[in-house]
Amino acid sequence: MIAGLNDLAHELKLPDGMDRGAMSHAIQAIVLAARAGGVWGFDGVYNAIDDAAGFAEEASEGRRLGFDGKTLIHPSQVEPCNAAFAPSEREIAAAEALVAAATGGAQRHEGRMIEDMHVAAARALLDRAGR
Repeated sequence: MIAGLNDLAHELKLPDGMDRGAMSHAIQAIVLAARAGGVWGFDGVYNAIDDAAGFAEEASEGRRLGFDGKTLIHPSQVEPCNAAFAPSEREIAAAEALVAAATGGAQRHEGRMIEDMHVAAARALLDRAGR
């Protein structure tokens, strides 16, 4: 599922140049709909092609909001997009440790409670990382 945020802003008649905060409810609804449908959700495009820092910030925000990736409109956006959405080495190591420690059911791991859903999320992260 792709978030067509330019189209959404147009239909909502938002002033040109509005930040994403004006669409925060809709953005979260898109992520929820993707999860409910069992499909990946992709954040909308970033229009300012020459603003690499702005793109990187928005891509990181998209990941924090739960998107699986971001739609791109220029080749210069590929590398910062991959950096924002690919699991980091730290995340991979933490997922590997969690999976290795899991014995089934709820348990304590590195100072927090984990259960089957955490193990499933760790395995999904490892799959995504090709591990």
